[in-house]
Amino acid sequence: MKAVARSAMRVLLRADDFLTKCINRLAIEYDGGVHVKHRLMKYHDFFVERISPGERVLDVGCGYGAVAYSVASRAGAVVVGIDLRAENIVKARQLFQHPNLSFLQGDVLQGLPKESFDVIMLSNILEHIEQRVEFLTILHERLSPQRCLIRVPMFNRDWRVPLREELAMSYFSDPTHYTEYTQESFEKEIRAAGLTITHLQINWGEIWAEVRPGRS
Repeated sequence: MKAVARSAMRVLLRADDFLTKCINRLAIEYDGGVHVKHRLMKYHDFFVERISPGERVLDVGCGYGAVAYSVASRAGAVVVGIDLRAENIVKARQLFQHPNLSFLQGDVLQGLPKESFDVIMLSNILEHIEQRVEFLTILHERLSPQRCLIRVPMFNRDWRVPLREELAMSYFSDPTHYTEYTQESFEKEIRAAGLTITHLQINWGEIWAEVRPGRS
């Protein structure tokens, strides 16, 4: 009986994957080109409230620029968004214009001007990077930010995640992820990069954190 239930569960979870993809596509159309989660989760507020007018901000992996635009328009910061995918930058420039906002296409570790930033934003980016500790270390060495604002998905966000792992199914929320975090694993990586967490909160099955250079 358990074998039948196991097989049926795998079928239903694959169907759930398909439905989730459909819902996400429609959720972008629903809010006119920006995924409805931006509005409902209000995670832009986490970034906006921690950035001051005039600060120089780098949004790494900016996607189509929604968070970068919020920070430029609402916090009054000077924001540079950078993304590997050219199509994201094309869309960002179409959707969001502001005097304090610019976008670059390329690898953040290779394609940036030699300048410093007060704040680095990593909104759902770290989980896409294999060598995360090295990435964070290099980013801070080259750009000398005062602080870094990070948002990452959690492994223990829902009971179905460990169930998927138990069923030998893909259990990440995105197939391009290299990891999804518990609070403990996140804190361990941040310490390994020589950084200190000055604020951490958990919302919507995600960690939202502010970190600064130096060990506590």
